[in-house]
Amino acid sequence: MASIKDVGRFFVFIVGGLVAIIVGSFMIRGTMHMWDNPDDAKDKKKD
Repeated sequence: MASIKDVGRFFVFIVGGLVAIIVGSFMIRGTMHMWDNPDDAKDKKKD
């Protein structure tokens, strides 16, 4: 039978992985938004 430490370590690993995925997806969205902004500004100036 697994000890409480092993179960806690596994739980922390899962939670840490989920947090890393969520933070990474927000960072990717942020950089993509930054890349899109100059193009949007150029398009607005043309109109």
